[in-house]
Amino acid sequence: MEHVRTRPGMYIGRLGDGNLPEDGIYVLLKEVIDNSIDEFKMNAGDRIEVDIEDNLRVSVRDYGRGIPQGKLVEAVSVLNTGGKYDTKAFKKSVGLNGVGVKAVNALSSHFEVKSYREGKVRALVFERGKLISDNTEPSLDENGTYIFFEPDNTLFKNYSFHDEYVETMLRNYTYLNSGLTIMYNGRRIKSRNGLEDLLVDTMTTDPLYPIVHLKGEDIEIAFTHTNQYGEEYHSFVNGQHTTQGGTHQSAFKEHIAKTIKEYYDKNYEYTDIRNGIVAAIAINVEEPVFESQTKIKLGSTLMEPGGETINKYVGDFIKREVDNYLHIHKEDVADVLENKIKESEHERKAMAGVTKLARERAKKANLHNRKLRDCRIHYSDAKDDRKEESSIFITEGDSASGSITKSRDVNTQAVFSLRGKPLNSFGLTKKVVYENEEFNLLQAALDIEDGLDNLRYNKVIVATDADVDGMHIRLLLITFFLQFYPELIKKGHVYVLQTPLFRVRNRRTKIKSKKVIADADARLAKGERKNDFITRYCYTDEERVNAIRDLGPDPEITRFKGLGEISPDEFVHFIGPDMRLEQVTLHKNDQVQKLLEYYMGKNTMERQNFIIDNLVIEEDLPQDTEPIE
Repeated sequence: MEHVRTRPGMYIGRLGDGNLPEDGIYVLLKEVIDNSIDEFKMNAGDRIEVDIEDNLRVSVRDYGRGIPQGKLVEAVSVLNTGGKYDTKAFKKSVGLNGVGVKAVNALSSHFEVKSYREGKVRALVFERGKLISDNTEPSLDENGTYIFFEPDNTLFKNYSFHDEYVETMLRNYTYLNSGLTIMYNGRRIKSRNGLEDLLVDTMTTDPLYPIVHLKGEDIEIAFTHTNQYGEEYHSFVNGQHTTQGGTHQSAFKEHIAKTIKEYYDKNYEYTDIRNGIVAAIAINVEEPVFESQTKIKLGSTLMEPGGETINKYVGDFIKREVDNYLHIHKEDVADVLENKIKESEHERKAMAGVTKLARERAKKANLHNRKLRDCRIHYSDAKDDRKEESSIFITEGDSASGSITKSRDVNTQAVFSLRGKPLNSFGLTKKVVYENEEFNLLQAALDIEDGLDNLRYNKVIVATDADVDGMHIRLLLITFFLQFYPELIKKGHVYVLQTPLFRVRNRRTKIKSKKVIADADARLAKGERKNDFITRYCYTDEERVNAIRDLGPDPEITRFKGLGEISPDEFVHFIGPDMRLEQVTLHKNDQVQKLLEYYMGKNTMERQNFIIDNLVIEEDLPQDTEPIE
């Protein structure tokens, strides 16, 4: 167990603090739930209760058979034990091969397990992997297992479970296990139609035809087409959400296009067939191999050791089932789909000439792209440990980009500088991406022309001034992404940089509160010298008022009107470890077309009335000089 604590990365991949869905705390949660899912798959218990207290402490209760009480200590604290991996049912697992719950125990400051079986409950309590107590007593509770854990905050520093990541994980479990009910902090999550429900719940554009949903042994697929640009895929292996795809997703993309092309027996391009597709695939593979510890991309080529290839298995299933489905549903599916393919083909041919010119222009620009100040590490660098940190700041004008460029981390932070306000792309076709030099260079910088497989930056950060013009530029950029690359937002890659509105500072000799000075000194980085001034950067008016109170009397207050006004020495604090980012998200209720129509369309009076009704008038009140208590 001590080995798990000294080398956690070997067992759970990255540690992290919960700000990314791949962080270690979610792996711990997954390992616990996986055991409960195994019980469900053995037809023992169709309900799991998950509670997270204060975003820090987790409890999971299932109603399966309960861990055998005589083996309870070994099951949760002795590495390389556990016999369930011998059966074929459990070979199709992505757990930590007999380590799972033991790793959770080792990496938790507090861990409890209770096994309810045959009218008795055996309860164990551990701290950092060491057994503290062991009790057995009678119980009238239903059979099953209860596990409580609190991740060790000396390993997972400043961690916090994010509700949206947990809920997505739990929903995915229900999509892959129809009939399973998960209660999450009192909320019920259930799916009756598997991957079909996944598409219904995540699509932000209406489908062109009813979702095609097909199941076989060890495989399930669902797909439809929409009028949005690009391709959208959700893929799973043995219940693991492979957010970066892998061999199963590649096989699906290849064979869905091939099968549809052969059905129509016409020389359609694969890109035209897949344009607008929204699809999900889930497969079960024996002893899967992933490309990293985080298990977000499948590397396996075989369905089982010595068995047939994943490509052939997926291909044969799609060829047989999708072809049959299209023959049976000619009018309501096949004819609608063909019209969509023809539209995509027509648009592609219409912009063929301009695309070629734009690509040549982008190639030349890439050799010396004055708009892009690149970094060394990219998200597409499969083997680099820091690829998740790779970011690009999209700034307005040279002054803002200058401050960021001088203070950025050249290894992981790139800067793309806009020239004023970009074009409003609402209602335009993709041809504009190639005709508009700025958009074309941005597309080339991100490398997303052919989808997100080669995306160069994990975080695409819009960094504009917090004034009217800055907000307008922000809206125009988000419109561009929503219109042509909605997947970039859906996959959680687009952010808005929050920058301080005020700087409040005072000489340390004038500040009355000794505690304020001591707290400021405690926050100094190693080797950083004490300054004559104690400074607070404030992102809201409330923070400003609090800073004035703490740093009084008569502190110096500066209002930042634009990013260019902030010196590089100061800017480094706002794009470092404490950077404040607001993620741009899309939910089922956010119908992309309607959103864009409202904010960027020609509904002038409606939008004008909305602005007037929600207008906040900011006044510079003499609050800055309020008396200090």
